[in-house]
Amino acid sequence: VKDGLPCLWQRHMARLEKGELVLGFTPTDKQQLWQEALQVAAGQTSAVLKIVVTRGSGGRGYRPPSPCHPRRILSIHPWPDYPAEWYEKGIEIRICETRLSNQAQLAGIKHLNRLEQVLARAEWDKPDIAEGLMLDQQDRVVCGTQSNLFLLKGDQLLTPRLSTTGVAGVVRELVLESAEQFSLKPRLTELSVDDLKQSDALFMTNAIMGLCPVVRFEQTVYELKKIPPELMMFIGHSYLAAG
Repeated sequence: VKDGLPCLWQRHMARLEKGELVLGFTPTDKQQLWQEALQVAAGQTSAVLKIVVTRGSGGRGYRPPSPCHPRRILSIHPWPDYPAEWYEKGIEIRICETRLSNQAQLAGIKHLNRLEQVLARAEWDKPDIAEGLMLDQQDRVVCGTQSNLFLLKGDQLLTPRLSTTGVAGVVRELVLESAEQFSLKPRLTELSVDDLKQSDALFMTNAIMGLCPVVRFEQTVYELKKIPPELMMFIGHSYLAAG
């Protein structure tokens, strides 16, 4: 939220709609949700708006209620003040031991079953490590515990395909759509740990931190200047754009 208005709203709503379709929810009234979001965000200069849509109340067991009467939960939270040096000098990341399960039917959507990420994030508490990378069952790199991953190799901008697991973030989508403006060729692919170590640059993205460059991954050190500064500036402005 910036100055009382939700940022990247249309992108968040498109992802919500996709998730509702996959999970068999009754579609949310987006106009009603917008009005509720404005009410919760009113008076907030800079904050995080969390929106949770559940299937609604049901009985015991796994059978979903029919008909489905979704429940919307909106809450406002302080904006996290990430250190300026994260963007100026880059962050350090590590590999998590916890692996992501493969489930193509749920790949890409943002659902509430995030126990794997909770376990992965509990693996370290060193303040100098900002994020942990998660692999799938075949040891392919998927994402961070709360972010998407990009790597640069020459003019190639590569990111995991997310065909069997992972969340397709809205800033990830924004980076992929805008890459060619900065002479980069975006490609969805499968990535290994070795691919990361042999790349020119790495960066992580999500809707809260925007685009954050990586300076160190294990023993590999990256040059931040390999990431086009115009791309960083564009994402820095765009991910906080209202609407």
